[in-house]
Amino acid sequence: MDTDVIVIGAGLAGLQCARRLQRSGHSVTVLEAKDGVGGRVRTDLIDGFRCDRGFQVLNPAYPAVRDWINVSALRLQKFGVGAVVNTDEGKSTVAHPLRHPDRAFETLRSKHVPASDVLALIRWIGPALLREPLTGQVATQDQTLSASLDRAGLTGRLRRDVLDTFLAGVLADSSGGKSASYVRQLVRWFALGVPGLPQSGMQALPEQMSRSLAEPVRLNNPARKLKETAGGVEVTTENEVLSSRLVVVAVGPQHVAELTDQPSPKTHGLTTWWFHAPEPLEAGKFLMLDAAGDSGGPAGPIWNTAEVSAVAPSYAPAGAHLVQATTLLDRPDGLAEESAVKRDLARLYRTSTTDWKLITHHVVPHTLPAQPPPLIERGEQRIGDHTLLAGDHRDTGSIQGALVSGDRAARSAAELLARG
Repeated sequence: MDTDVIVIGAGLAGLQCARRLQRSGHSVTVLEAKDGVGGRVRTDLIDGFRCDRGFQVLNPAYPAVRDWINVSALRLQKFGVGAVVNTDEGKSTVAHPLRHPDRAFETLRSKHVPASDVLALIRWIGPALLREPLTGQVATQDQTLSASLDRAGLTGRLRRDVLDTFLAGVLADSSGGKSASYVRQLVRWFALGVPGLPQSGMQALPEQMSRSLAEPVRLNNPARKLKETAGGVEVTTENEVLSSRLVVVAVGPQHVAELTDQPSPKTHGLTTWWFHAPEPLEAGKFLMLDAAGDSGGPAGPIWNTAEVSAVAPSYAPAGAHLVQATTLLDRPDGLAEESAVKRDLARLYRTSTTDWKLITHHVVPHTLPAQPPPLIERGEQRIGDHTLLAGDHRDTGSIQGALVSGDRAARSAAELLARG
């Protein structure tokens, strides 16, 4: 055998799996098809600007991040806890009154947070704040996000103007069809932590993880085929055939069916645009949401936008201003042209965008697994005698889910190796 375990895919799940196996005393070889680690968590450095592939944030409240990542070494730069909400009548800031006391009066008198909606939100999220996330296989009494919000009586402006738009951007899904149990978990972590961006970009997270591996990740080395044998697995790459006692398939969800007999899970996607603006913008460290549509929600293609350099100065050269804008691929305007995106940014920021320069844009069609109800929080990972499957699609669609899935796969693999 060339190694104890071959891990296919150097995303967060694959890297955590390899790290756990290595700590258990096993030899591990990680194969990665791309030119860098991270999977969907990658950062492009362009003319001094750091542009993550898809608008992403790191929440230090995730238990897996607290336990397995050196967050202080990432030098997290944190967002404001709240959002600037845009309507045809103007813009107002809705912020956590304890974290931003200077915004408390504006928030409390905002038309976007009527008292009835606040009470309904507490009914909806309260139980999740008082207990740890699910530990069973299936979330009982689960339903769609939209149905759960309706059931809680959260039907006013807080939902229409803020929650629906914010969550659609987080979930890459505007349908409201995701598992309510899954979304409650995500909202719980947002309530407990303040998300931010690493000083060197989101890719600093997987790069930190990969540096602890004894054998460097084999980049630009895609697995083409895997075959179980009597005593293990053979993995065929473009240049060689490797053998191991076990294999963990930790590729992106869209590639699962290419290497296994498992179907590729349904996913949702988004597009992120990155612009260089000549002047600072007024939203500061807050995300901006659009509620100027006829019944709330966006009036254009953009679901959220932020001056990222106001949050993370390291994302732009000194004196420059980096702006991101996100569109959703489940909408007809999700692939809007640059001119339409710039027009929408001009409307949102109430400024001319004629001189804004496009740095890059990323179309990420497989941002997150669909995860409709009922939520299967811990999907089966052993799919063959010597083959396991890992990824956030086997847990919950998030950084937390990816790390936990990779760690679970490693523990299962270690048990199988111990049996001989």
